[in-house]
Amino acid sequence: MKNAAILFVISCITVSYGYSQTGLTDSAEAVRLEEVVVTATRTEKQLGTLTTPVTLITQQQIKALGAVRLTEVLQEQTGLAINNDHGQGIQMQGFDADYTLIMIDGEPLIGRTAGTLALSRIAVNNIKQIEIVKGPSSSLYGSEALAGVINIITHQPKDDLNGGVNVQYGANQTFNINGKVGFRHKKLAVSLFADSYQSAGYDLTPTVEGATVEPFRNHTLQAKLQYKFNPKLKFSLSGRYFGESQQQKANIGSNPPVIVSGDGAQTDMNIHAVAEHKLTPNVQFKYKFYHTQYSTRSLLRYEQDQSVYDESFFKQKFSRPEVVTNYYINKQHFLTLGIGSTLESVEATRYTTQQRFSTLYAFGQHEWTPAKKLSVITGLRFDQHSVYGNQVSPKLSARFQALPWLAMRGSAGVGFKAPDFRQLYLNFSNAVAGYSVFGTQALATGIEQLNDAGQIAAVFTDISRFQGLKPETSIAYNIGIETRWKSGLKTSFNFFRNDVQNLIETQIVARKTNSQSVFSYANLREVFTQGVEFNGSYRLFKSLKLMAGYQYLIAKDKSVIDQLNNGEVFKRDPQTLVTTRVRSSEYGGLFNRSRHMWNVRLFYEHLPKGFNASLRGVYRGRYGLADMNNNQILDADNEYVTGYWLWNASLSQRLYKTLRAQVGIDNLFGFQNATAIPGIAGRLWYIRLSYQWQRNTPSKTL
Repeated sequence: MKNAAILFVISCITVSYGYSQTGLTDSAEAVRLEEVVVTATRTEKQLGTLTTPVTLITQQQIKALGAVRLTEVLQEQTGLAINNDHGQGIQMQGFDADYTLIMIDGEPLIGRTAGTLALSRIAVNNIKQIEIVKGPSSSLYGSEALAGVINIITHQPKDDLNGGVNVQYGANQTFNINGKVGFRHKKLAVSLFADSYQSAGYDLTPTVEGATVEPFRNHTLQAKLQYKFNPKLKFSLSGRYFGESQQQKANIGSNPPVIVSGDGAQTDMNIHAVAEHKLTPNVQFKYKFYHTQYSTRSLLRYEQDQSVYDESFFKQKFSRPEVVTNYYINKQHFLTLGIGSTLESVEATRYTTQQRFSTLYAFGQHEWTPAKKLSVITGLRFDQHSVYGNQVSPKLSARFQALPWLAMRGSAGVGFKAPDFRQLYLNFSNAVAGYSVFGTQALATGIEQLNDAGQIAAVFTDISRFQGLKPETSIAYNIGIETRWKSGLKTSFNFFRNDVQNLIETQIVARKTNSQSVFSYANLREVFTQGVEFNGSYRLFKSLKLMAGYQYLIAKDKSVIDQLNNGEVFKRDPQTLVTTRVRSSEYGGLFNRSRHMWNVRLFYEHLPKGFNASLRGVYRGRYGLADMNNNQILDADNEYVTGYWLWNASLSQRLYKTLRAQVGIDNLFGFQNATAIPGIAGRLWYIRLSYQWQRNTPSKTL
């Protein structure tokens, strides 16, 4: 199989090079000049004029990857790390997944049962583009956006009658089918999307009862409606539903084994209504209402007598009305003002009462263009939270076009985040994946219960230090340089620094007998993350493009650095039992952060032949996993996960005008690390057929 993978890579490169000799007009570049994003400023802006670092992933790029779920797309982007702790989450600029706000069409996803959103909930075949804003965005989006924002923008109803169907089958009996249709009639436009995804799962530890990922099936339904009453008033309504069921099986005993099994389910649904009213040519109002709810349930029974072993549920609801005003004062000044409120409630099996939170907020943003080459944006948001009180989040950013080929930008922002209900009271065990997460108030009891059940293999640290969480505050800076050379070479550098006090960090507390982990939360005083991110692209030929990215990251606890300098931290050799001081050079920083991350991507497109190919490599450098010598810092070689490369490739060919076939292999060389990275399943192949159609209608638009 390895030889087949190598031949597949060689064929991608050879065919791409052979086609590239013909040369074509770069239509993709022409389209890219008109790319518009909305997340960074809440207003439509051309990508090249933004004052903050933004990555745009287009529909064409998503198709080239052969991706089915959002995780597959994000893991190949510069500066984004997929963390496999209690689910797969996104780490940005050294921040945990809690600090990156995930949105669909500008509204937040909820359901962080363990601090991490299940990104597999998001199907990608209905996505128009993905916008990734790096750096503090709390001035517009609140405290969850300290690290940045990922906004998934789905397709809007089009003027033409159009539709399509995609069918994909791959390794682990994975099957995906989805379809969409859109149409317009006079003032009404409608789009519909449906997706079904199922897999037999996989097992990286066959000697342990239960699979690493058990079989599952999910469905997604989404609908959008737009109606234009008159040139000044437009209304839109959208809704989304996601439902998943999954088998569960585990051995909770040792000798003799005790097998429990059952099923689990999760649902995610939302509704979003927006009325856009153009009061005058210079003033526009948006009246918005968003409601979403997320729930999970699990029922496990002993296989021997079918008595109930565990039954649990989780329910979260979130509602938000909001009014936003855009005021175009003149060519130099543009003002955005907004006011709204949120109401959130959570209840779960092990909570004695329903937890409720409410927030009133207001924000403002001023876009100032004092000169043709200079733009300055200032923003401020005020939040009044029912539990942690008031929060003020300011931000300042600017962009200067120094030369036709050189632009500079910078931003600074302040944020605040208090402990939430999960970090304090969560008592969550995923019977399918096998990990457990406990809030600080539930940790001691949770460890005791698991230990009594014979499920604890080792405890890595003193659990008494996971008490008394404090709120955290942060200030962040980003400075960027962009170049565009006549040769076609494009580069961007972004230097970032985040200073955080009382950072709330997910940490591994213990290892279970099934090789999964027990997690909880702790404050790390005066933490900083800093580094540089590089992106570059160069068109080797008119049809062949090379892209590369790199992130260098340092993430450390200032208090640990002080202790090391004072000679107050020690370690004990497990072989000789000799105790020595830890040197500053041995300190590896915060756990679960890679100092080096690379990606290399080669894309080829031959329009006349309808052929596409891609070869992509993603490298994650070594990172700390757990405190094995119990001195509460990362300082020993056996505490690291070794760095690794993942290589992915795909070939796509248009068969007819409306039909396209695609084949691909993800993780070409079959990398696996069952203990530390159970989310990587090994080599995965797939084949896909796509049918797209479109019928022109009279050119009347909304």
